[in-house]
Amino acid sequence: QARKKYVLLGLCTCCWLLLYYWGGLQECLLGLITHRRGEVARPWPDWLDRVLLPDYADQAELQHGGGPGESPRQRQQTWAGIYKDSHCRMDTCFDFARCQGQSGFRVYVYPPEKGERVSESYRKILTSVAESRYYTSDPREACLFVLGIDTLDRDQLSSQFVPNVDERIRGYPLWNEGRNHVIFNLYSGTWPNYTEDLGFNVGQAILAKASLNTEHFRPGFDISIPLFSKDHPQKGGERGWLVRNTVPPRRKYLLMFKGKRYLTGIGSDTRNALHHIHNGKDIVSLTTCRHGKDWEKHKDARCDHDNQEYESNGWELPFSDVIQWNQAVIEGDERLLLQVPSTVRAVGIDRVLALRQRTQMLWEAYFSSVDKIVLTTLEIIKDRVYSHISRNKLMWNALPGGLLVLPEYSTHLAHYPFYYLNLGISPGQEFTAVIHSTSPLVSQSQPIMKLLQVVSKSKYCSQIIILWNSEKPPPHRSKWPPMPVPLTVTDGRRKTSSRFLPHAAIETDAVLSLDEDTVLLTNEINFAFHVWRSFPERIVGYPPRSHFWDPVKRAWGYTSKWTNEYSIVLTGAAFYHRYYHHLFSHYLPSSLRALVDRTLNCDDILMNFLVSAVTHLPPIKVAQRKQYKEMPALQGSKTAPWANPEHFTQRQECVNTFASWFGYMPLVHSQFRLDPVLFKDHVSVFRKKYKDLERV
Repeated sequence: QARKKYVLLGLCTCCWLLLYYWGGLQECLLGLITHRRGEVARPWPDWLDRVLLPDYADQAELQHGGGPGESPRQRQQTWAGIYKDSHCRMDTCFDFARCQGQSGFRVYVYPPEKGERVSESYRKILTSVAESRYYTSDPREACLFVLGIDTLDRDQLSSQFVPNVDERIRGYPLWNEGRNHVIFNLYSGTWPNYTEDLGFNVGQAILAKASLNTEHFRPGFDISIPLFSKDHPQKGGERGWLVRNTVPPRRKYLLMFKGKRYLTGIGSDTRNALHHIHNGKDIVSLTTCRHGKDWEKHKDARCDHDNQEYESNGWELPFSDVIQWNQAVIEGDERLLLQVPSTVRAVGIDRVLALRQRTQMLWEAYFSSVDKIVLTTLEIIKDRVYSHISRNKLMWNALPGGLLVLPEYSTHLAHYPFYYLNLGISPGQEFTAVIHSTSPLVSQSQPIMKLLQVVSKSKYCSQIIILWNSEKPPPHRSKWPPMPVPLTVTDGRRKTSSRFLPHAAIETDAVLSLDEDTVLLTNEINFAFHVWRSFPERIVGYPPRSHFWDPVKRAWGYTSKWTNEYSIVLTGAAFYHRYYHHLFSHYLPSSLRALVDRTLNCDDILMNFLVSAVTHLPPIKVAQRKQYKEMPALQGSKTAPWANPEHFTQRQECVNTFASWFGYMPLVHSQFRLDPVLFKDHVSVFRKKYKDLERV
C-alpha cells in the first residue's frame, strides 16, 4: 500500500510540475479562486506542538488560518433537525429567574416511570445528583432539571436504547422546549458511522455529551464530558499512579494504544493508520479487527476503504470550558498521525513530568468517579448562572481543583490557603482562638480560666471566641477574667459541629481550635503558630491519632496509641485555616454533620478527613510536653467523653462512615514531627528560644 501511494504521489507531482511549466496551473488556480469566491480557504493542518513553545500560547493564537473544514452536508442536516436551537447561549436559552430565589442553585430529578429501564451508568448519574448538596425534591425550587429517562445510549442497536423519548419529554409540563434542562449522553448514532443523531430534539436543553464534535458543540452552553464505563466507581475512584516528584518521568513505552481497529465507519482511517507508527519497542499499537457482526466481510478494507464523508477529527475535550488542556496533553491532528512519534520524542523530560503531574491532578479532581464527573458538570453550569461569584481558570486547573474551591467564600486567590505558595504570599500574622466549652462555669479554678490567660498572652492572638455549648446559660462578662484581647461568648446551639461553623467574627486566616480542658503553655502556642504559617493548608497541632486497616474485620480501625506514626491531629489543640470552616459547613453533606451532633463525637476526625482530602497530605505534629494528659471530668459536669466505653467504638464507626462517603481513605500516615531548634539538645537553656517546652 505504501509503495502504491508513493508512486501515485510521484506521478501527481510530475503532472503538477508539467502543468506549471506550461503555464496552465496559473490559469487553473485563477479559475478555482473565481469559482469559489467568498469561501474561506481551508488550510492544510499545521502541527503545532504547544508544549515546546516558550510561552505555551493558546491554540487559537497559533493557528494560521481557520479551523477544520465544513462537515458533510448530510451531517449538517441531521444536526439541524435534532438541534433546532443550534445557536443557544445561556442568555438566550436559559431562564436565570428560576435560580435567583432563596433556594438558589437547586437541581430536580424527574421521578422514573413505573417499569422504567435505567442503565447502571445512568443510575449512578442520578444517584450523584440526588446525593449532592444541590438536590431538591420540590420542582418549584429547582433551577436545573435532569430527566429520569435514560438518554445515555442512543444507539438503536443497543439493548439500553429507550424509544419514544421525544414524545415523552414533550409531555412533561416543565419541559418548556428544554429550558433549564441538562441531558446526559455517552453514545449517539449507530455503527458504523455513529452520527450525532440522538433520536430526539434536545431543543434548548444543555447537552452534557461524551465525544462531542467541535462543529456541533455550542460553546458556553453545552458541556463535553468524559466517556466512562458502567464499572466506573460511584465515589472516590482509584488514585493516580504518579508518585510525587517522580524523576525521571520517562518509561519504557513512549506511546501506547490498545483498542478496536474499525474497518469501516467513523474513525476507521485513524485506527487503520496506527500500524504505521507501531515499532514494537517504545511505540506499541495493539488493535483487533473483531468489531461488529460482519467484520470478516471488511477484513481487507485497509487497502480499499477511504471514506470521505465523515470528519473524525476535532472532538471537544471533556470540560474544555474550564480545563486548560494545553497544560496536560500534546494535541495533534489525525491527518498528521505519522508526525506524532518525532514530535513526542522532542519533548523534554521536565515537560513530560509536568504533563504527567497535571493529568494526575485532573484525573483525581474531575474524572476518577461518576460523582466527580456529575458534580463538575453541575459546578460549570452554576458558574455560568452566577458568573459574578464564579471560579477563575487557576482555581479549576490547580490543586485542589474546582470542586473543593467554593467561590461563595471568596473569588480572590489570596483568601485560600493552598494558593499562597504560587502567589508568593504568606498568611496573616495573627490568629483567632476558638474554645469549645460544654461545662458550666462553677469555679474560677477551672481549666478554661487558665487556658484563657495562656492564650491571651500570645502576642499573635487577635481575639478569643468561646462557643458555649453547655445546657446552662453562659455567665455574665464580669465572671470572665480580664484579658488584653477581645473576648466573645457565642451560642454553640448545643451542637458538636458548631465549632466548625464559619463564624463571621473570625477575621484572621489562622484559627486555633481548643477544647476547654486543654493544657498548653504560651510558648507552645507560639511555636505551633510559627509552624502553621509555613504549612497554612494543613492542620498543625499536638495530640496525634492514627487509623489502620483491619484485614480480619475488613474495616478501618482507629487507635490512640502513642507511636511514631500518625494520620490525625485532634482539633482540641490545633491550628488550621478558616476556609476549612466554610468547607466543613457547605461542602460536606448534612448527614455527616448530623452524625457528629447525634453522637457528640467525631467532629475532629471528620475535619481531618476533609483537610487531607483537599491537600492529599497528612497533618503536622509539633513538639509537645510529655506530661500532657487528658484531664479528668470536672465537678458538676458531664462525664468526660473518653471515659464512656462507647466513645472509642463510635470513633471506629465514624472512620468507616466517613471513608464510605468519600469513596476512599483520604487520611495519610506520617512520621514527621517539628521541634524547636535545639529542642532537647544538651546546650545551655539560655540559647533556646522556647525554654519552658522542656520543663517537667
